[in-house]
Amino acid sequence: MYGMLMTVHIAACVMLILVVLLQAGRGAGLSVFGGGGGDNLFTTPTTTGFMKKFTAGLAITFAATSFLLALLSSRSSMRSVTSHALPERPAESAPAAPQPRGTPAQPAAPAAPAKK
Repeated sequence: MYGMLMTVHIAACVMLILVVLLQAGRGAGLSVFGGGGGDNLFTTPTTTGFMKKFTAGLAITFAATSFLLALLSSRSSMRSVTSHALPERPAESAPAAPQPRGTPAQPAAPAAPAKK
């Protein structure tokens, strides 16, 4: 599924680049105000209706496959994180409480009573 979607995505990307490069820019005609950004007065349409629809379809395909690939990629990375989690280690006994300074580590044995 992922490989097929990646193939469609790459094909849509390459075709979208080619279609956009084949189209003439808006500033190719004679304009009233001298710049390419003004209202074009004596120009013909730069692209046909088919080219506009084809470009829009390729753009939608590119966006949809980008979204689906990101979704599939995040799901597969979450699966790999949970499946490769570190094995649980057995519970260790709780460490002994630290001894305050000046006290011996072992309690002193009571002194034997002195014989008289």
